Amino acid sequence: MLTIERYIISEVRRPVTMMVGFLTFVFASYSAERYLTEAANGTLALGVVLDIVFYKVLIALEMLLPVGLYASVAIALGRLYNDSEITAILASGASPLRIYRAILIIATPLALAVAALSFYGRPWAYTQTYQLEQQSRSDLDVSHLQAQRFNLNDDNGRMILAQHIDPDTNQLTDALIYDPTEGKSRVLRANVATITDPDPTTPALTLQQGTSYTLEHRGSKDSTLNYKALLLHLKPVEPTDESKRKSTPSATLAMSAMPQDKAELQWRESRGLNAILMALLAVPLSRTAPRKGRFSTLLPIAILFTVIFYAGNLCRTLVANTALPLIPGLWLVPLLMLVGLGALMARDLRLLPRFSR
Repeated sequence: MLTIERYIISEVRRPVTMMVGFLTFVFASYSAERYLTEAANGTLALGVVLDIVFYKVLIALEMLLPVGLYASVAIALGRLYNDSEITAILASGASPLRIYRAILIIATPLALAVAALSFYGRPWAYTQTYQLEQQSRSDLDVSHLQAQRFNLNDDNGRMILAQHIDPDTNQLTDALIYDPTEGKSRVLRANVATITDPDPTTPALTLQQGTSYTLEHRGSKDSTLNYKALLLHLKPVEPTDESKRKSTPSATLAMSAMPQDKAELQWRESRGLNAILMALLAVPLSRTAPRKGRFSTLLPIAILFTVIFYAGNLCRTLVANTALPLIPGLWLVPLLMLVGLGALMARDLRLLPRFSR
């Protein structure tokens, strides 16, 4: 590897490591705080918090790696431009393409890692996360139900309140259960509620000595039922179609004809290329004007990242809704990035004679 490329790579590698590490730490801290709060509120088992945070970080790396690389290239090259090192390199007769080549060398392995995460790591992590959340957020899991508190499941709105909870016998004393369903809601009161099946896919419990109230959302067909013993089967929480799609293996998506699945597949396929193009776009955008600080270009760089991010999400939505054809589909954003990059590289080559004078 030539001296110029090696020097630029070393200047970019340090901030990449720091930036990705910092972003990962911030995201992990935010996720840990969120899920620890849910555990403290009794809506999530404490034992799975670290596992869920790990899977969430693995999912987020698909975004954190390109962002860290993009910002690091801008910061490192901004410093080199500000210190006139890039000017000296170009004045020596070196082609601007060598700067792009250096960034391409460091961006390629990171882009391959992003592609692997997008194709395999992210779906696997989503699958593990959904399974853990479903199991630990079971309404009838006494390991995280708290006595004399409203134990609310945000996924289905179900609430359980009990004066006393015995984890050894799976019994709730003086229990109140609120179970909203489509079109009606049920409120059940029982002296004793025994959990017979805590499985989130087939939740069931036996109520003794209580009253059941059924309230119609529309109409006046409310009913009251007094019972001595009642076997209650609760409706399991079903993951949304979007959740299922995110956890679906890429090979399965490739065989699907549904536009939503095609949009998700194109999203995964384009992540690696997007990471490389974003890093290369940061090269011309990091150029600072004379007597300007090295951070003066961060605002347009941040704006460009925002535009690319939202344009990708918009294209995915349009493809899923069949408003945008599969060709170009989500590849429209990388195509526009490639055109813009070509124009900026051509400008750099035209500026070369000015630097070499």
